[in-house]
Amino acid sequence: MKLSDNPQRWRCDCAYDGTEFAGWQKQPSKLAVQDFIDQALEEIFHHPVKTVGAGRTDAGVHAKNQVFHFDKDWKHGEESLLQAIRSHLPKGISPRKVRKVGPRFHAHLSAKGKQYRYRAVKGWAMPKDERFVLSLKNLLPDLEKMKNGAGCLIGKHDFSAFAASRGKGEQENPVKEIWKIDIIGRGQFIDFSVEGSGFLYKMVRSIVGALLDVGIGKLSPAELKKILNSGKRTEVVVSAPAHGLTLEEVFYRKPKSD
Repeated sequence: MKLSDNPQRWRCDCAYDGTEFAGWQKQPSKLAVQDFIDQALEEIFHHPVKTVGAGRTDAGVHAKNQVFHFDKDWKHGEESLLQAIRSHLPKGISPRKVRKVGPRFHAHLSAKGKQYRYRAVKGWAMPKDERFVLSLKNLLPDLEKMKNGAGCLIGKHDFSAFAASRGKGEQENPVKEIWKIDIIGRGQFIDFSVEGSGFLYKMVRSIVGALLDVGIGKLSPAELKKILNSGKRTEVVVSAPAHGLTLEEVFYRKPKSD
């Protein structure tokens, strides 16, 4: 197959159950979601195809709407390409739609922000929910206390105190802007919805872990504010487990404020 100098760019919106995968980004183990997607595209086009994702998700984290792009000519239409990709992927990875975009669209660089949802349940999760929900067991966090604590995190801050290190050589600007944190009780479930311009490694999980500690009285909102202002990660902040977290949306326009 002759390669075009200016191939068509495609945007793909993809959902996945992250339980069995080593996160989004390609790994030496070849067990990341991106590894399987790249392999599927190579099988379809008979040579390697480079994909670019909107951002990483950690091992065990899920996605309702991850976005990636790739450049390739395909003459059979969007639905045909979508079905071809689906047919080459394992259970747990499900592209939702594929569409043509212009060459200026970039899944990562064009993104304005993201929305994550963390779900917890009072008591123990039902078996059907265990892969996606944190069981709080005997903990009974107070929603109003957590909402008060969340208030100090809104806005632009250095979130170093809520980030984990990726290791040597990987440094990211720790200043991020959180637009909104909603904490909603839905029966036995508690949903934490976090929207912002971007997130550091394990930042959302660390925020949720800290807010749960506020909810059970282990931390006060004032202490949470002090931790934020310190700019230093300490053992006081414990990340919530990965399996309760889902990437809900990647924004290519900043959402309007309520």
